[in-house]
Amino acid sequence: MAVTGAAAPQGPVAQTIDLLGDRLTLAILREAFVDHVRRFSQWIDRTGAPPAMLTARLNALVEAGVLERQPQHSGHDRYDYLMTELGIATWEILASIWTWQREWSPEGRLQPELIHVDCGHRGPPALMCLHCGAVVGPRDAHLELDRESLALATGSGRRRSTRNSPSVSRADLQFTEVMEAIGDRWSALVTGVALTGVRRFGEFQAILKISPTTLTERLGRLSEMQILTRSEHGNGREYVLTPRGRALFPIFAFLLSWTQVAHPDALPLGPQIRHRACDSWLLPALRCRGCDARLERTSVHFEPLPFRT
Repeated sequence: MAVTGAAAPQGPVAQTIDLLGDRLTLAILREAFVDHVRRFSQWIDRTGAPPAMLTARLNALVEAGVLERQPQHSGHDRYDYLMTELGIATWEILASIWTWQREWSPEGRLQPELIHVDCGHRGPPALMCLHCGAVVGPRDAHLELDRESLALATGSGRRRSTRNSPSVSRADLQFTEVMEAIGDRWSALVTGVALTGVRRFGEFQAILKISPTTLTERLGRLSEMQILTRSEHGNGREYVLTPRGRALFPIFAFLLSWTQVAHPDALPLGPQIRHRACDSWLLPALRCRGCDARLERTSVHFEPLPFRT
């Protein structure tokens, strides 16, 4: 798979990664979903974030249409921040991140538990294809990339390093482990391309048009976090997804799906996932492992652990 071309202006997928691939943003949304937090002072108390940083993240979420400001009845230029329909649509991304954290991260035991209200099942859901109803894993799908879509994904815009970056203070809000995979655009793209089956250093470089130094650093970090494992095979280095890495697939599926909701008129959107079994573009959803029903936002409850402070 060969992809050529220079970087382009920031596209929808890049905007999604930059917006949602941020630990404080995830903490803001987590508190909004789990405990219905809507006020600046509440997020300050719960995350320990510096006020200026929290203001910047809330402004970005408002600008993106995820939150909306509503004046408080008390006045004094104070606002509540309420979830929009687009904001509510992030719940599947968050549920997938919490599921991954619970299984693969030391922080996982502190993440909310998903409960299907209709049948009472507690625990992680399965990823399903809405077109055919089948459960979908990374080996059942193919991420299709072309020159234009990758140029959009790697285009200019804000980039962060997941290391040495300001963080929220509470342990259960850190999202430290998953940030290595989605916390900056290059890490997310390397992980996403690995999910297509790409393994060799030269293939990653040819597809992403990434500098050898940057690619070496990202592959090293992903290997250190046991998302990839490095091996010497034949005449070159190979980086193979571990079970921990393959388990990230639902997060990426919902990030791409949410991008289509957030940018309905943008063409092309960027990388797309095709479900091999039904040969359709993947329209992901969550399915209850207890009763096999599709999970809707209104049919699930996020239960915080009782010892949260």
